[in-house]
Amino acid sequence: MTETLSTPDLAAELVALLDLEPLDTDLFRGPQRPGATARVFGGQVVAQALMAAQRSVDAPAVAHSMHAYFLRAGTETQPIIFQVERDFDGKSFANRRVTASQNGATILTLAASFQRPEAGLEHAVAMPDLPPPEELRSLDILAGDYAGISAQAVAFLGQPSAFDIRPCGVPAFLQTKPGTPVSHVWIRFRGSVPTDPVVRRGVLAYLSDYALLSASLIPHGVNMFEHSMQTASLDHAMWFHEDVPLDDWLLYTSESAWSGHGRGIARGVFHSRDGRAIAHVTQEGLIRMRPDLAPRTTIPHMP
Repeated sequence: MTETLSTPDLAAELVALLDLEPLDTDLFRGPQRPGATARVFGGQVVAQALMAAQRSVDAPAVAHSMHAYFLRAGTETQPIIFQVERDFDGKSFANRRVTASQNGATILTLAASFQRPEAGLEHAVAMPDLPPPEELRSLDILAGDYAGISAQAVAFLGQPSAFDIRPCGVPAFLQTKPGTPVSHVWIRFRGSVPTDPVVRRGVLAYLSDYALLSASLIPHGVNMFEHSMQTASLDHAMWFHEDVPLDDWLLYTSESAWSGHGRGIARGVFHSRDGRAIAHVTQEGLIRMRPDLAPRTTIPHMP
């Protein structure tokens, strides 16, 4: 199958976003995409905050969990400053807190825990039985399959991406009829795979914010491109179980067990091609129906 958009430069740009500039002890500046002028992608801020925390932890400890709160929308026109607090350093675990700010205002807080490698009891729920990615088509060639979708949705699907994304069925963010709140997509990194396992975790943290909240909308037959739909991430939690195999396909399954009071909860799990559980994700987000909103003029980020 031929990819219509080969984007190794975007993949390299994503990795470069995770290379923070040290300003002082435990103080870092996060780069932005060259020439970007939009609202910053939430996954970028989470991933950069995680990288800032990791910079203060001695190897071989790596992140096994993180919990973040989105407080304000960030912009790509200004650098993001990350301040790290060292809460705990033990023999097996270390804990860090990170505050991300722009123009003196906090936009995100993150707490992360790091563990030195050790063996232990193992089990995991089996990966869903789904068609392999070779039998599916990439998002960037799917727009023509969905008659009547908005111009914004077409533009979103046509954006170049650092990832090859192949949904199993109708993507959650294009659903227009009520259904079961479960979504499956195969995802593969399109560029040179970072050799550093810390950076690979950062790439997965970035990716984990991709359309996760859309699962909360499926039971209601609406999607994020409805002009009356207001959505935003409120918090984001992630647990890393294994090294991230970015050199092969990953299955990202997302589901939603609840929505109400203007909020929804979505949970996700990444599986490797051979069925290993790589990471779990949970996010609560704002989902408001706002008939008074003007039609959307901006396009969400494609990771």
